Amino acid sequence: MLKLRALILLVCCVAVPAHAGLFSDDEAHKQIQELQARVLKLEALEDTIKQQTKSILDLQGQLDQLKTDMRILRGQNEELAHGLQDAEKREKDFYVDLDTRVRRFESAAPGATDVAAGSDPSDPVPENRAYEAAYGFVKAGNNASALKALQDFLQKFPASVQVPNVLYWLGETQYALKDSKSAAVTYEKLLSGYAYAPKAADAMLSLAICQADLKLKATSQKTLKQLIAKYPNTPAADKARKLIAAK
Repeated sequence: MLKLRALILLVCCVAVPAHAGLFSDDEAHKQIQELQARVLKLEALEDTIKQQTKSILDLQGQLDQLKTDMRILRGQNEELAHGLQDAEKREKDFYVDLDTRVRRFESAAPGATDVAAGSDPSDPVPENRAYEAAYGFVKAGNNASALKALQDFLQKFPASVQVPNVLYWLGETQYALKDSKSAAVTYEKLLSGYAYAPKAADAMLSLAICQADLKLKATSQKTLKQLIAKYPNTPAADKARKLIAAK
């Protein structure tokens, strides 16, 4: 635009002397003022075009970001849907298997004895009793007994549907016994194998707390942010937001 203004002024300087015999000084000045006014209008138009171009580029950037966010959300939604289907299938298989075992138990011959050493470890009756006993120790605050009972359960019933719950309470028990390192390992095992278990969000929050206790503050903050992103509408996520804000 400066080049345009300089060019017009040069034209004016050349044109006015060349036509000195045709125009008076007033007329020449008037023409120069008119040209200058046109230059100002062109400069204003150029600024307007630049602003509009910048706005368009900003909008394009926002649109690209929205598209990226939508792809991320779509992926998370598909992951959640897949996890829910897996959880529903496991629950259905459990109840079908439980019904089959109960029917077999009821149809067993009267007077048949159940010798502990020879009992079927996949039988849901001792499995449920073992879980109830371990959980009873947890509720009573008997951490030493709870620790042993929960560990024994995982050894005897590694395929049980109760494994996610047992892992969670094992981690809580280890933490209560001031063993944050072992608790963190237990929570990580739960999250890696049962990311959609009911206690998964709470386990991730407890994992972040253990990491903070172990002086892994950056890792703890990362875990809290992952918790909010993966389980946004849970009480655990609300607590994670408060912990981040209190940093």
